[in-house]
Amino acid sequence: MFCFASPRSRRRVSLTPMIDVVFLLLIFFMLVSRFGVEHLVPVSLASSEAATYEGPPRLIDVTPSETLLNGVVLEPRPLLLELVRLTETGADTVVIRPSDGASVQRLVDVVTLLERAGFTSVAIVEARE
Repeated sequence: MFCFASPRSRRRVSLTPMIDVVFLLLIFFMLVSRFGVEHLVPVSLASSEAATYEGPPRLIDVTPSETLLNGVVLEPRPLLLELVRLTETGADTVVIRPSDGASVQRLVDVVTLLERAGFTSVAIVEARE
């Protein structure tokens, strides 16, 4: 005859490893997700209908090291003062032309500077060789 040992009580499944995995996933997704609102810089392309141009020239050239307004190298504050002199309102179009070596960050810095100064109509043109 068969002799069986006394029945053992069933082991309960440990939830500790599952909780650890959930916390690790939570930490992972918190680290890789972006918090805060992205800042969008509104610009229009020079060929679009929205970019109308009237008045004196307001061309800003953005190079890797300098910013030029109508061919004259200017620092940010004199640049803004000259733009105020050349425009009637902040809605007048300002044209920005980045050079080939200029970084996108330099371009964004100039557009942000104009936006903070109250210029709402900014058009970006591509330099043609």
